[in-house]
Amino acid sequence: MKNVRQTNVNTHRDAWVEINMANLEHNISEIKKYVPCGVKLLGVVKADAYGHGAVMLAPTILAHGFDMLGVASIDEGVDLRNAKITCDILVLGAVPVWAVESAVKENLSISIFSKGHIEACRKAFERTGIRPKVHIKLDTGMNRIGVEQEDAVDFIKEVQSLDFIDLQGIFTHLAMAESIEETKKQVDKWSNIISQIHTEGLLLHVQNTAGTMSYDLPDTNMRRVGIALYGLAPDYPPCIKNKPDLKPLISLKGRIVNIHTAKDGEGVSYSYTYRAHGDRVIATLPVGYADGVPRALSNKIYGVLNGKKVPQVGNITMDQMMFDITGVEAGLGDIITLLDEENSIDEWAKMLGTINYELTCRLKVRLPRVYTR
Repeated sequence: MKNVRQTNVNTHRDAWVEINMANLEHNISEIKKYVPCGVKLLGVVKADAYGHGAVMLAPTILAHGFDMLGVASIDEGVDLRNAKITCDILVLGAVPVWAVESAVKENLSISIFSKGHIEACRKAFERTGIRPKVHIKLDTGMNRIGVEQEDAVDFIKEVQSLDFIDLQGIFTHLAMAESIEETKKQVDKWSNIISQIHTEGLLLHVQNTAGTMSYDLPDTNMRRVGIALYGLAPDYPPCIKNKPDLKPLISLKGRIVNIHTAKDGEGVSYSYTYRAHGDRVIATLPVGYADGVPRALSNKIYGVLNGKKVPQVGNITMDQMMFDITGVEAGLGDIITLLDEENSIDEWAKMLGTINYELTCRLKVRLPRVYTR
């Protein structure tokens, strides 16, 4: 199977991202090993499935046992609805009060945590006759969005008393799932709140990917899994020994568009951060920082050309980068692979002092996605 995702930008380029759907199915099987029987699964596909293509991946995620999807905004949810994705979709981020009616019309569940949200739900119900589906977001320590602990019980009970709101769930988010101590503090706050309310029929969710793999927490019946779907690992608690065997989905490839020789001492690319030591054969690849490869990786990464590693040289430019292919037999049109299962984006993240999530999200849609099995 090979499909190309359609975009509204020019994709007539010799560079692309490949997404391995068989690896997605493998990762789902690994994830399920950590989920107790009867516990529901929410697949997080925000930010275009962390740069992998939400519309293309969602059907496979749902077909392999996930119950619903999570997005960051109404617009992301609408994209899935336009692609005929009919499952429950939860907008995990803050929904503007003026947009609640739009969410209702698109049959999206929203996260609420303020009096303003309640009033917006009332108005949306009066205008549409449809009860907004909501999950109440609690702030147990992330200090980002959510109802504060001292107000949580009263807020939940108020929402439960309102006939114009369809309360479907309550959730919070772990700030440091890699820390058992900090996670316990949040879980204690969560359990204290949940113990004071009636929860029958509600979806209760706390664990993110790292939490799903690390903890079997009380007062929960659903898990939210994101980054593991895409074969990339979060930070786990140090004591966790049995980590899932995840396989990255993403590969980044391009075809050589030019080959020439840089003479001894000549510079390559802007500012001449690389100079040839002896005559060097230089290949140009049509991938740059506008495609999501950070300029800060200049002169630090390598590609694989005809089975051999070749160093990237000179500053990465907006649309192109160069490689020293001296000693490698190659011609125009040959493929250089920047990322795959062997050359993981985790290595790039370490070089930059960031996380793998950020880098996959940076790989822009002007790089066509090719879905393979």
